[in-house]
Amino acid sequence: MDGIPFLASIYLWLKALHLVAVVCWFAALLYLPRLFVYHVMAEDQISKERFELMERKLYRGIANPAMMASLTFGILLVLGVPAIAQGGWFHAKMALVVALVLYHIMCKAHMLKIAEGENTKSHVYFRWFNEVPALLLVLIAILVIVKPF
Repeated sequence: MDGIPFLASIYLWLKALHLVAVVCWFAALLYLPRLFVYHVMAEDQISKERFELMERKLYRGIANPAMMASLTFGILLVLGVPAIAQGGWFHAKMALVVALVLYHIMCKAHMLKIAEGENTKSHVYFRWFNEVPALLLVLIAILVIVKPF
């Protein structure tokens, strides 16, 4: 491998796969609440059914697998290099990852309520709700790249 030790090569592959999974997860979490905005604003049944299908496919087909891959590759990275977990930045990042997982779960709860006709939230709420993953992304990226503490 051109001078890269085998274990270092595996670590780089895990890191790359983790990054790709995280990008996919964030893409889904940034788009899903936007679908909620349009769904709660929809007035005709055909549109509502279309948004319900899109939300379900996005959540099950992209968000869930991407979350599982992100967490799996992240755990493998830490197991491979335990020293990663020693900085304060890492603990702050983990707190934000927990918040992101909770946000992911909240998305499913909102999706189910909207689909069942039990939604009480407005499109304005979902517009603000849609900003949460963007804020988490910025904070996580700063922690990982800058490692401020």
